Amino acid sequence: MQANVGDILLVHGNVVGQADRKAVIVEVRGADGAPPYVVRFGDGHTQFVYPGPDAVVLPGEPSG
Repeated sequence: MQANVGDILLVHGNVVGQADRKAVIVEVRGADGAPPYVVRFGDGHTQFVYPGPDAVVLPGEPSG
């Protein structure tokens, strides 16, 4: 898994009825875009994460 600052981390719900969670990657701490990441959720909560197999990285919006 590789990511850049500004990309979206999408974590799929793994239990019936559990919603997917989206967060913006605000810091990449691994080498060459590898985890771990610091992410910010829509409510402003930030979290340090090592994404599991239920997560995917989506390209963020281009800046400019």
